Amino acid sequence: MGSMTPLFDDEYTDLPLKRALAQVLKSREAGAKVVGAYCSYAPVELVWAMGGVPAVLCAFSNASIPKAEETLPVNLCPLIKSSYGFIELKTCPFFEVTDAVVGETTCDGKKKMFELIEKKRPLHVLDLPQCPTREGAVEYWRHSINGFKKFLETSFDTVIGNEALEGAIRDTNRKNALVEKILAFGGQRPAVITWQEMYDVTTYAMVSNGEETVAKLEEIVAILAERREKRVFTSPEGAKRVLITGCPVGGDVLKVLKLVDEEGAAIVGLDSCTGLKAFAGRIEEGSGDPLMAIAKRYLEIPCACMTPNTGRMEVLKEQVDLLKPDLVIDLVLQSCHTYNVEAVKVESLVRNELGTNYLKIVTDFSSQDLGQLKTRIGAALEMC
Repeated sequence: MGSMTPLFDDEYTDLPLKRALAQVLKSREAGAKVVGAYCSYAPVELVWAMGGVPAVLCAFSNASIPKAEETLPVNLCPLIKSSYGFIELKTCPFFEVTDAVVGETTCDGKKKMFELIEKKRPLHVLDLPQCPTREGAVEYWRHSINGFKKFLETSFDTVIGNEALEGAIRDTNRKNALVEKILAFGGQRPAVITWQEMYDVTTYAMVSNGEETVAKLEEIVAILAERREKRVFTSPEGAKRVLITGCPVGGDVLKVLKLVDEEGAAIVGLDSCTGLKAFAGRIEEGSGDPLMAIAKRYLEIPCACMTPNTGRMEVLKEQVDLLKPDLVIDLVLQSCHTYNVEAVKVESLVRNELGTNYLKIVTDFSSQDLGQLKTRIGAALEMC
């Protein structure tokens, strides 16, 4: 396949979370306030506009779950338990450097967990309307975002003006367009980008913004274009192609993606909150009401907490058309009832309308189901 220029040439190669932490610490040392966030619905443009930096607090490690289960129900989503356990153990480096935290009402388990950590950091919970097409939904969401703006202004004795918001919106749009362009390289056949590299890019972009970030992403686009031109591939010709959809992925749950690798298949797309979802779409620039522009864009994020969640089905159609997967894996975390129930509709769409193979996997962060998962993934790929 020839020599391959890495997308990131630094000490954090293949360690995206350490790279992200280094970015956050660099901003903090320069005087930026750090605002921890759990979800793609957190309107981070407000954080950027006040000169701050967001830090992603969701955790994907099994190591902290026993501590969490001393307080939380055993049959709760592993992401929530992992996040809470790290906070209790004081071993989450992102949480430890936060000056404030923003939560959101996407998930019943998470919003109750926020109540347990509200004394540890200044905390603001955004009330997200979950019927996004209803009359008044976007106006209410703007009102909620304005409440977050007031929280930031009060907590950090600052003023977030429209000019700063418009600047953050422009930066976000430039960044998101480049991330989408990078992820679209998954449509090349054979592949010229690995899922590990996609995950590297999205993790980096979640905590970075501005000219330096745009320059780095443009450099990555150039590297991928060169791979395509020189036919430097990241998977063999004829490798089965897999699109991952569903719950966020990272840490120990990456076991599923690694098993796909072991079967010789190529993961060509990450349709999740830790992949495409956080970067799809644009915020209207120069609208005269940047908070409303932000509200409209964020309310279009197609999470399973929304009803009806028609946006996810439209995105899946677009991704299947672009990436041409042989198999769609719908990855569901245990006790994530929204994604688990929605899998019924996703399977019907993928199999019946898109004519593509489908596999639903329900898992947690432990290694107990590795053998079963390997068997199921191998069997599903053989049927493609």
